[in-house]
Amino acid sequence: MYTALYNHINTFVDLSNDEREILASMLKSFLFKKKAFLLEQGQICRSNYFVVKGCLRLYFIDIKGVEQTTQFAIENWWITDLTSFLFQKPSDFFVQAAEDTRVIAIEQHRYDEMFERLPKIEKYFRLILQKNHQASQRRIMFLYSFTAEERYRHFNSLFPEFVQRIPQYMLASYLGFTPEFLSKIRAKK
Repeated sequence: MYTALYNHINTFVDLSNDEREILASMLKSFLFKKKAFLLEQGQICRSNYFVVKGCLRLYFIDIKGVEQTTQFAIENWWITDLTSFLFQKPSDFFVQAAEDTRVIAIEQHRYDEMFERLPKIEKYFRLILQKNHQASQRRIMFLYSFTAEERYRHFNSLFPEFVQRIPQYMLASYLGFTPEFLSKIRAKK
């Protein structure tokens, strides 16, 4: 049931069968239909989600009322509003299924217990957060130093299958331009 997560964890740390059983007792599995909300602005984020199959996105509504996607999560990626999750404060973000999506969730009230009982998992999440932080820094750099077309070409070269999976307006939002501009870039091929 949690094989995908165990395989992902094992790329960073080795869990024994006993440790897997302890972890399994703290996990929940959910299936969300496309467009379903896992979190809405103003709610307190109660879970961190590991995507087994599908795609989730994290976004906010800007001062013009436009959705601004800040993160996607596809298979073997984690997603949450980390600030709301860790500090149990109302979220400024939405987490929504961009496709029908199966996730494994770790609820906030289990987090400290999980780290106390499974020190290897604390190391795993530290390594994941380091990778996530590095990716966020690079994304910010690309937003400021690449042209819009360069951002699209770079992202498409890294994740060509992903570009085909998600709606154009979500991709455009993530890359920092309008869906109409994305259509013009794609038409240039």
